[in-house]
Amino acid sequence: MRSQDCTRLQDIRPVLTGHVRLTARLSLTDADRAVVVLASGGRSTEDDRYLAQVLRRAGFGTMVTDLLAEDEVSSPHDVFDVPLLAGRLRRAATWLHSRTGLPYAYVAADTAAAAALEAVAPGLFAIVSRGGRPDLASPAALAAVRVPTLIVAGALDTRVVGRSRLAVDWMRCEHEHRIVVVPCATHLLSGPSVPAAVADLTREWLSARLPQTTSGPSLA
Repeated sequence: MRSQDCTRLQDIRPVLTGHVRLTARLSLTDADRAVVVLASGGRSTEDDRYLAQVLRRAGFGTMVTDLLAEDEVSSPHDVFDVPLLAGRLRRAATWLHSRTGLPYAYVAADTAAAAALEAVAPGLFAIVSRGGRPDLASPAALAAVRVPTLIVAGALDTRVVGRSRLAVDWMRCEHEHRIVVVPCATHLLSGPSVPAAVADLTREWLSARLPQTTSGPSLA
């Protein structure tokens, strides 16, 4: 249980990813044992902020970041450039891990989900694809995933559900992976009660796989 007298650090920091500085909205307490990186290939939404709030109540620090600069979001080339997104996500996670010393997880939406599967780095303990496109990751990257991975898809988008199942088929390692199809949900996982259901799935997946740590964060 989170200590009630912990001080929550809430900060907006620039993260240098190559020649682009991304804005990271970081929230931590000294009781957090891990950090969840919530990433999007577009712009973060109210659902991202709601999910971050649920995870903070469960004892996780959070870092919400968009992998594209404002002037890149309107470019289909950039939005679907998975190697570009993966490189930025990996550098952001490395920045975070080097400054906190905490294990971290990816919770990624849309094309950022494919980037998350290609951005495995030291300290990563789990991945959640939230209404994403894991099928856009390369087969080699999917086969190389070595962390527990949950893929959440909306039942009303049968094309994405099918493609997500194909991505899971490529994950032939012995490590745990699972696909959950949310009834009555669209590709963007919208619909009555859907954000709450997705938040519960994400919280339970990450909490059950949280590594044991001995100290809290020390942000530089």
